[in-house]
Amino acid sequence: MTGRKWQRKHLPVAGHQQFSILLVPATIIASMQLQPCAALKMKPPFTSIELFRREFNAGLHRLAEEGGFGTFILACANATGDADLLNDIRPLLEKQYQDLYETCRIAFQKGRGVDVVDEDLLVFLKLHTMGFDEIRLGETRREDVWKIQFNHLRSFRPRRITQFVHTGLMSEPFSEDAFNFNKSFMARECFWRGELLGRSIDLFYNKYPFADLHGLLVLDRLSNQAQLLEQDDHQYVFGLCEALEDQFKGVGFGYNSYGAYASVNHLHFQMFVDADGLPVTHACWQHNGGNKEYPASCHVFDSVSASWKFISNLHATAQPYNLLYLPGRVFVYPRKTQGTVNVPSWSSGFTWYELSGGFVVFNRDEYKNLSAQNIENYLRQLRRL
Repeated sequence: MTGRKWQRKHLPVAGHQQFSILLVPATIIASMQLQPCAALKMKPPFTSIELFRREFNAGLHRLAEEGGFGTFILACANATGDADLLNDIRPLLEKQYQDLYETCRIAFQKGRGVDVVDEDLLVFLKLHTMGFDEIRLGETRREDVWKIQFNHLRSFRPRRITQFVHTGLMSEPFSEDAFNFNKSFMARECFWRGELLGRSIDLFYNKYPFADLHGLLVLDRLSNQAQLLEQDDHQYVFGLCEALEDQFKGVGFGYNSYGAYASVNHLHFQMFVDADGLPVTHACWQHNGGNKEYPASCHVFDSVSASWKFISNLHATAQPYNLLYLPGRVFVYPRKTQGTVNVPSWSSGFTWYELSGGFVVFNRDEYKNLSAQNIENYLRQLRRL
């Protein structure tokens, strides 16, 4: 694949209006093993955001009806981001909660274990300590241009990367023994699986989401690729984002490299929708033509080849980074390695989302008090020396 940028051409039609088509380099079409006329044809549920949302929520309904600690937690956490969804499935979740609690009570009384992943049991017991009735919708507010979110359930998420020690390399080998998307229990958390634009993908629900329609996009899952971006993966996600633009207003993909809060060493990206736009896209910043310097290191590209050249240079020096893909643009954030900068207790770490200006807060007091100056100071601390 050549890395050429996909181009949009505007064509006149009657009435002096225009419509646009996406011109895809022949090399990319060839690599997709599709005929040119079908190269950008989307299949359900990717044909419209309305259909995608209906199918996404229907899947959460099904999970809320099933027994299981992991699916209960996933459905709860996803529902707290959508008032209508939470209202719809709350009775189902409450029944599941009571059934799971009874399973635990009987097993513990008899001195037996419970057939559940330890992480899920810990989260369930935390939720039980809080009380099911205390499950509430998440809250968001703006502080200047910055987006701040109170996400209580995400605070229960196990911190797999708390003890992270960077090896000085750009990646670690994939390990079947470590958590990965091939684990049998992950099958129930998969929203959609199939071929899309010439690649095999699995789209999982995010178990602890912080964005609308938040999913985990895994490319060629069975190839067991570590969390190390390759050129064809970068080109694919850049192109997929452009191809989804007309159907999904505000669609984007986030990426955390090794050393930049990638919590799973199995190649994946985070799909989301943010129709209002993340703070990094605000017109005030120099990289968008404004006058203000962005507090974090931020490099913006509208060319897939130019962005890959920059990313490959980061790989050559084992420099951790985060990425934000938006239609026709990619934001690259070289940053200090995780573990070298103190993270406040109200956060699980600064990922692509925080580098893009969205802050997830676990503590309600901090949520209310966090200022624009606080946020800008945190982002400046992540700049490379």
